[in-house]
Amino acid sequence: MSMMTMGIQGQLLEVTVVGCQKLKDTEWFSRQDPYVVLEYSGARHQTRTCTDGGKNAVFQEKFMFTLLEGLRDLKVAVWNSNTLSTDDFIGNATVQLQKVLSQGYDDCSWTLQTKTGRYAGEVRLILHYAGAKNQHHVSAPSAPPYAPQVPHYSAPPSPSPYSSPPYSGPSLYPQVQYSQPQSAYPPASAYPPQPYAYPPPPGPSAYPPAPSAYPPPPPSSTYPPPPYPPQPSPYYPQGPYPGQYPPPPY
Repeated sequence: MSMMTMGIQGQLLEVTVVGCQKLKDTEWFSRQDPYVVLEYSGARHQTRTCTDGGKNAVFQEKFMFTLLEGLRDLKVAVWNSNTLSTDDFIGNATVQLQKVLSQGYDDCSWTLQTKTGRYAGEVRLILHYAGAKNQHHVSAPSAPPYAPQVPHYSAPPSPSPYSSPPYSGPSLYPQVQYSQPQSAYPPASAYPPQPYAYPPPPGPSAYPPAPSAYPPPPPSSTYPPPPYPPQPSPYYPQGPYPGQYPPPPY
């Protein structure tokens, strides 16, 4: 005899019928009214009828069975309730009890089959067994609440891998000593003075300017003006009417 079923004689098994899904529809003109039947070791329990439950029925009913040593399966069947005729068989399944007897808990959906072995829907059952030997393995102990550890000091930042430490050895370049010049201003020129490109201006002033060797041009006009009429020019001959204005008529 295995350890899973040792000592189950007379212990209680709690079965909760949660509901059915995707049931085979046995009605033609209306919605079917399914109910569930449980059988174990000659004991039989039946849920209420889910009126107009159709293909998806909800029950949420709990039943207790007394376990029998060596019997490790539970029979479940789903029927459609009829008022004027015999109830219609929808499907059945065999529920294995190995898991609930070893761990104390089982929540699973079981596939229903017709009499010809075809798929007829699913039924969901929740099983509880308080006398399981390994019941303490069902739920893991809760971990303590996480509390981050805050350090009491701040560590210095780690040096960056991309920056090198400052060089503390001897300098690779000669040290240049700078001396302060004697005269602060103006600084002495390091180059000799350049000669001027133009002749220097004369020393004493030459004003008024010296007389030019050329005679100045004659004035453009004389003042006062010459008398009128003008005098005959010695370079051009006189006309037939010298100095008369207006000229005589022809």
